[in-house]
Amino acid sequence: MAAGPYIDPSPPRAIVERLKVRFADAVLEVVEFRGEITVVVPKERLLEVSRHLKDDGDAAFEMLTTVVAMHFLSGEHEHEVVYQLYSLTKNHRLRLKVRLRPGEVVPSLTPLWPGADWLEREQYDLVGVRFQGHPDLRRIIMPEDYPDHPLRKDFDVEGGPKALDGEGRPVSPGFRDMEHA
Repeated sequence: MAAGPYIDPSPPRAIVERLKVRFADAVLEVVEFRGEITVVVPKERLLEVSRHLKDDGDAAFEMLTTVVAMHFLSGEHEHEVVYQLYSLTKNHRLRLKVRLRPGEVVPSLTPLWPGADWLEREQYDLVGVRFQGHPDLRRIIMPEDYPDHPLRKDFDVEGGPKALDGEGRPVSPGFRDMEHA
């Protein structure tokens, strides 16, 4: 172990066990992989579970470090949204995951962690996940009138939306064009 104030993080298993007792109907699945724990919760209970994890003195997740959304072309769920929580005082991490069917929205966590503002906007902009109750849900990377979300699995990586394509051959041909050259 290195000298200094560093404390080796350990998975908060006891917190997850208490979470299973307190929110028995809200903990759908718990996965531990390589010392990291992910708890799957329904979107309807995300705000309540998150508030508990932030306010509970034993959990003390003062910081939301990351929000990541993934899009799936097939399956029961269209999106998964993953939240990485960190406790500065306890030095432990926990992941929350929410699964969304087509057309569903997830509650915004900006009332709990104001830093979620830009993290959620980025996922809305690039993946298309909508966060209910977000104070300013608009694009931050793509133009406001851009019709697509470039990190979705159905995005055309070789040309983007057809409405923006100009006349003639593309300046830099995509892989499909190279196959026919």
